[in-house]
Amino acid sequence: MTLTRSMARLTAGLAGAALLSASLSAQARELSVSTVLSDAFPWGQAAEKWAELVEERSDGELTLRVYPNSQLVSGDQTREFSAMRSGLIDAAVGSTINWSPQVPELNLFSLPFFIPDEAAVDAVTGGEAGDLVFAAIESRGVIPLAWGENGFRQVSNSREAITQPDDLDGLKIRVVGSPLFQDTFSALGADPTQMSWTDAQPALTTGAVDGQENPLSVFDVARIDQVGQAHLTLWNYMNDPLIFAVNQQVWGSLSEEQQTMLRETALEAGEWEIAMTREEESERLAAIEERGVTVTELTDEQYQAFVEATQSVYEKWVPRIGEDVVNAAQAAIDAR
Repeated sequence: MTLTRSMARLTAGLAGAALLSASLSAQARELSVSTVLSDAFPWGQAAEKWAELVEERSDGELTLRVYPNSQLVSGDQTREFSAMRSGLIDAAVGSTINWSPQVPELNLFSLPFFIPDEAAVDAVTGGEAGDLVFAAIESRGVIPLAWGENGFRQVSNSREAITQPDDLDGLKIRVVGSPLFQDTFSALGADPTQMSWTDAQPALTTGAVDGQENPLSVFDVARIDQVGQAHLTLWNYMNDPLIFAVNQQVWGSLSEEQQTMLRETALEAGEWEIAMTREEESERLAAIEERGVTVTELTDEQYQAFVEATQSVYEKWVPRIGEDVVNAAQAAIDAR
């Protein structure tokens, strides 16, 4: 009798241990999150904030592991969306620019001199145009959750201040791998040169290229002034929102509670990062000027000259983006 009871206890104990092990294994699910920049930049900090919030609120059931510097796609940031869609990446905090080859509607934010200020950005992302963009992303197998912000992109060069389209004539400008960027700088008379950022830094140092375009946060943290970029023009020629997103199959495998938590934490991380990025702009600009960079801000008249010089780009790309998306964005901008 005693032996039978002992065996029963042992069997029950082993079964309990197995159930506990299975339960812990199920609770410890980890999702990979891709970003292009590290947490030295607001972009990377947005992903880390998301991971922190998820860890705090999931009771260990779900964790996010951030992989910065495009390491999950071997440094090719334009492959990030495809990798997420196919399931090689579970989630990402990505750029509209890098995802635009797979989602043409995302080129909305890269239309030159279309979105003039932060109020316009918020009106577009928070309105019908933003909903249409998110629907376009979801139709391609990725679930968008929230917006973040890389900021307005400014132009710098090693030669002279840029105040009018003619100043770009013949300048070799490093651009990201997007045809829209090629068209924009070609329309302004520049010589756009597509290359990775790893290749761009030595090219700027040697003078193989004259200039580049990036948000102030990247110019500041990457110390672009140290590679000969003595002139910086604030022209807000395009904005680069970030998007928090998850692979559709991964999303479908989560419980309703996990989905709600993941979306809510993404929204909170996005709002936090947008506010931080904007608050730091003036400090970054002051730091850049203190390092000897000549900063030029366009007047309304000068800005309009660039608008007119790139009108052909606008006309070419609106049909590719979708007139419904562009019209909704324009209405939101006008009403802001």
